[in-house]
Amino acid sequence: MSPAPQTHEPITGLILSGGGARAAYQVGVLAAIADLLPDPEHNPFPVIVGTSAGAINAVSLACGALHFGQAVQRLTQVWQGFSTDQVYRSDWPGVIRQASRFLGHSLLGLGSQVPVALLDSAPLAELIKERLDFSGISAAVRQRKLRAVAVSAFGYDTGQAVTFYQGRAAIEPWFRHRRVGIPTRLACEHLMASASIPLLFPPVKIQREYFGDGAVRQSAPISPALHLGASRVLVVGVSGNLQDETTGPNEFRPHNAKQPSLAQIGGHMLNSTFIDSLESDIELLERLNQMARLVPADQQVGHVIKPVEVLVIAPSQPLDVIAARHRRELPAALRLFLRGPGATHASGAGVLSYLLFEASYCSELIELGYKDAMAQKAKLCSFLNIQPATVAGEVSIPA
Repeated sequence: MSPAPQTHEPITGLILSGGGARAAYQVGVLAAIADLLPDPEHNPFPVIVGTSAGAINAVSLACGALHFGQAVQRLTQVWQGFSTDQVYRSDWPGVIRQASRFLGHSLLGLGSQVPVALLDSAPLAELIKERLDFSGISAAVRQRKLRAVAVSAFGYDTGQAVTFYQGRAAIEPWFRHRRVGIPTRLACEHLMASASIPLLFPPVKIQREYFGDGAVRQSAPISPALHLGASRVLVVGVSGNLQDETTGPNEFRPHNAKQPSLAQIGGHMLNSTFIDSLESDIELLERLNQMARLVPADQQVGHVIKPVEVLVIAPSQPLDVIAARHRRELPAALRLFLRGPGATHASGAGVLSYLLFEASYCSELIELGYKDAMAQKAKLCSFLNIQPATVAGEVSIPA
């Protein structure tokens, strides 16, 4: 990680991790922040970075950075009104056609141009084009309400984690081992690439390379925010692992003797992709902060390591348990399609928690995010250097 440039005022970065439908949780956290701000229209995050579904949330904020509260309100309305067919084809013809093409291509080698994906995410592209005005990013940068916004994707040919960013001209590209930052004018294809979970959603071609979900090879999720100038970061995760202290290192959780289903295995793989690298990166950054405090700046060799303040807000409840309660709301075609692998059973709800883009599930995650953020009200206000505002309910979550 590169040290942030020295400035008189701290530059706050917002990091929104990936996680499919789990990203609804982030919207609740953002709504709480907007309610806590003395001026809800002021954007408190000059640097915004997102991956996968978090990239869509991040760019949505950046597009409306001139009016932060309104941007959060629009984002909340979208997630509260979500249905699965707005993200990927969930009707019988769409599911059968895509599954047949996937099996024919993957097992029989039929159709070389067939996208390698189980689901058709074309509806999501249409939704992004309809709802997002990307010109708002340039306007916010010009008026210095936004320093930069970035989304990360994974290049299938190069194997690199590529961060596409749009921001001030003074921000230089970076090149690290398998991690690069490229200035660009963000568009729908960058969001679709970042959100293309391997095998589930088709890869997206940008220029001469196909890209997929940025969480696949993003070993240092916090790094792009630091490269873009952030000196402190607020991380909104989609896993409660960091808060889970109920099981000690020598204890075992209750388990059954059944073999894991395909969905249960897939859930752990998705968690490994979206969650583990972020948690490891936070742990590494905390160790670097401890080292920076112990070693005086004049005794550090090379670059001076400055501590980076980190605040993490993560779910206080397991999201797969919440998803299991809403599994019957999945469209009938998908329920049948996912029944065999076990995703419609409680043990396979990990996969479901990423794919269940239904209003009731998303609304419950938004409410949880709002409550978890408000539970850390004092920390949030201290971190953002704001006086706790009386919650006016401008973008608060309805009961």
